[in-house]
Amino acid sequence: MALKTCVNSKNHFIFRQLFDSLSCTYTYLLGDLNKKECILIDPVLEQVKRDFSLVNELGLKLCLALNTHMHADHITGTGYLKKLTGCKSAISKASGAQADIYLEDEEQISLGNICLKVLSTPGHTNGCVSYYCKDQHIVFTGDALLIRGCGRTDFQEGDPAILYKSIYSRLFTLPPETVVYPAHDYRGMMSSTISEEMKYNPRLTKSLEKFVDIMNNLNLGYPKQIDKALPANRSCGLHYIPKENLQNTVL
Repeated sequence: MALKTCVNSKNHFIFRQLFDSLSCTYTYLLGDLNKKECILIDPVLEQVKRDFSLVNELGLKLCLALNTHMHADHITGTGYLKKLTGCKSAISKASGAQADIYLEDEEQISLGNICLKVLSTPGHTNGCVSYYCKDQHIVFTGDALLIRGCGRTDFQEGDPAILYKSIYSRLFTLPPETVVYPAHDYRGMMSSTISEEMKYNPRLTKSLEKFVDIMNNLNLGYPKQIDKALPANRSCGLHYIPKENLQNTVL
């Protein structure tokens, strides 16, 4: 799979939003029904069999597993998916994690009629990126921008001032009707829009100074999975692949 200039088209596009209830993580499937190929964004290890089955049921080939950043709350399913399907993994170069493809700001990812633009949105971590699909008017914001919230900044290179500037300069400059799909939600919300978050996000409607003060005083608990997830995700989750025989399940 090559990174190249995108071809604009809305035809043959398939989209699915999937959820892991333990980590409250959203995984996204984007497929081209014409080429029978797809991308997964932010797969979760425990949900790989579900995702793998869906890819099969839709008659697609998984070509690329993307992560928005190096997660601290779950182990990525990318390594397991690589074993199952032979897909390539991708993450931002700044993340510090292993991958087949290292992404840079403003890079274009093209797979058939799927076109994603990489937007560097650090602040939650140094390596956070968002994926903007202009044709479909959608953006996958990872942990940078959540629905009526944002990612925490008290660990893993977090910096509230950098996060605020990332959101305002890279996400709030997108067309207001752009639909926001985050990596997590904890209140049963599935999507938002840039316009909604600019108007109603209780943290991001504040000044930079007030935002920094809010983020520095959240007093949240220590992430439950971080001590296991970060070491695993530095190596694409490859050491956490189940040992069962996968010979007959490869696409």
